Amino acid sequence: MPKTIPNPLRGQTLDLGVPLPCHDARGVETLLGRCPAYRQTPLIQVPQLAARTGVSEVWVKDESNRMGLGSFKALGAAFAIAREAWTLGNTGPSALSGRTYVTASAGNHGLSVAAGAALFGARAVIYLSKTVPDAFAERLRAKGAEVVIQGETYEDSMAAAMEAASVQGWTLLSDSSWQGYIEMPYRVMEGYLMLAEETVRQMQTPPTHILLQAGVGGLAAAAAALFRKAWGDAPVIIVVEPEYAPAIQQSLVAGRAIDTTGPVSNMGRLDCKTPSLIALAGLARDADLACTITEDEATEGVRVLAELGIETTPSGGAGLAALIAGLDLSPDARVLTIVSEGAA
Repeated sequence: MPKTIPNPLRGQTLDLGVPLPCHDARGVETLLGRCPAYRQTPLIQVPQLAARTGVSEVWVKDESNRMGLGSFKALGAAFAIAREAWTLGNTGPSALSGRTYVTASAGNHGLSVAAGAALFGARAVIYLSKTVPDAFAERLRAKGAEVVIQGETYEDSMAAAMEAASVQGWTLLSDSSWQGYIEMPYRVMEGYLMLAEETVRQMQTPPTHILLQAGVGGLAAAAAALFRKAWGDAPVIIVVEPEYAPAIQQSLVAGRAIDTTGPVSNMGRLDCKTPSLIALAGLARDADLACTITEDEATEGVRVLAELGIETTPSGGAGLAALIAGLDLSPDARVLTIVSEGAA
């Protein structure tokens, strides 16, 4: 059963020297309106899962086909890059020619950087750790990115990307934030708002519970900020993390950012040992509960979802895996979750 604790900071502002997440999707919507690849993703009801887990309704925002990249992250880094082109007054195919964007990635963030850079004539360099599958490196190369394999962990590859940005004068485009590095991750999180804005428009009745999986916390914090703006304090927002990487949960308890340690998780895209400061500040205010799930619970969740025709990964289905693993909710609960990536 998931291990769940209340957020002791709920409703408070955690002073980390960073801005709170944006909760206004209008800027994102304006830019996406110019993108021919943009389509609203579906919100689906899954009555079989509601019956299995003993709740009234289960709703799934399905990001498995977002803009041809197969993940919600298509909305993030690509938006941040597009916004830079827009700020320059040029959104043509060579608007950012000569610019190099560099990042580390454990998954789909790198694809978003690659796609955004290609749209505007920029170069993308993506650092991967040795644990990232070769197939993912090939997907990045197919999008036009240069791939550098360095380090045993995501943290190692991020350190290498930061060093390269400093030495080469490249633009670091991370989806996490820390002291002195705020603007680009803030814009990445702003891009994620479109997912939440679509969901609010698609749901006729607000949910009672919202399950948001978190790595560094960017998606969870952005979505929570907009959901609070739209639906107020009524929905119970629950952050779901791997047991091996409870960075948000431990940081909320401590009232400050905590670096966690632990084995590598099978929820690879969520296996982040340090929270994004912007995300942590937002979730301190907006999240009600924080829970962790085991490796076995994540695996079982994916198996059950596949039986229901929902193809995802342990990372993409972590919120639903928590529900399947026995999260204690009332029988009248109307649960909203996100499948944040497809199975590929």
